Amino acid sequence: MFTFSPNRKQDATYAYQGGGRGLDVQRIALLENFVQGALRPDLTLVFDLPVEVGLARAAARGRLDRFEQEGRDFFEAVRSTYLQRARAEPARYRILDAAQSLEAVQRDLDALLPQLLELQRG
Repeated sequence: MFTFSPNRKQDATYAYQGGGRGLDVQRIALLENFVQGALRPDLTLVFDLPVEVGLARAAARGRLDRFEQEGRDFFEAVRSTYLQRARAEPARYRILDAAQSLEAVQRDLDALLPQLLELQRG
């Protein structure tokens, strides 16, 4: 069975707490296994873009949340962690070029949808 839930946060925990904050990845894995057992998401979508583009987009909204107030090094580490995890598990991750226009990203998602439905059937 295919499961996809934006509420699954372990990939973000590895990226933000492990990569960005430098917490021990082994401790994160231990906690993940304790809480979730073998349950893992089938798919993680990574909307990738250069850090400076993401920071500019966040600043343009006029209000930064607590994560968006972090420095460039933090976000470089977060991005690097997501990309490393995607390289380590390419069957579970899809990287989308989020530096494109919103319309282009939506087209990429539309093209990805048949693959996701095929995973669900498999």
